[in-house]
Amino acid sequence: MKNRSYLREIIMKVLYQIYILKESEVDFSIPALIKEQLEVENEFVTTSIDGVLKHQKKIYEKANTYLESWPMERLNKVDQAIVSLGIYELLYTKTPPVVAINEAIELSKKYSDEKVTKMINAVLDSVYHENE
Repeated sequence: MKNRSYLREIIMKVLYQIYILKESEVDFSIPALIKEQLEVENEFVTTSIDGVLKHQKKIYEKANTYLESWPMERLNKVDQAIVSLGIYELLYTKTPPVVAINEAIELSKKYSDEKVTKMINAVLDSVYHENE
């Protein structure tokens, strides 16, 4: 059984691929992208990816409320994926907010630079406090 941190990294990678492929207008299959990353089907991964994509517009609007100088569309695709997953977990799942935020920060520390990590932390913290 893979732990949730590992699975969130898979979700981030698949979202990243989806964003790139959509921008390039390349046809793709979400199940195939997931299968490339994960040998065994995983409900948490599938549900999270579907949820992020289903709520993408609202997630971006929410993020843009708190991203002062950079709209989501200007962030690189990895950061968009991390922010999207974090906001999705905060707004649409029962994941404890501290877990959703910490997991996003850990992904950001691994894949982004320090400034971006601070920005992601600030955005997710603001979303969390707005919904308390």
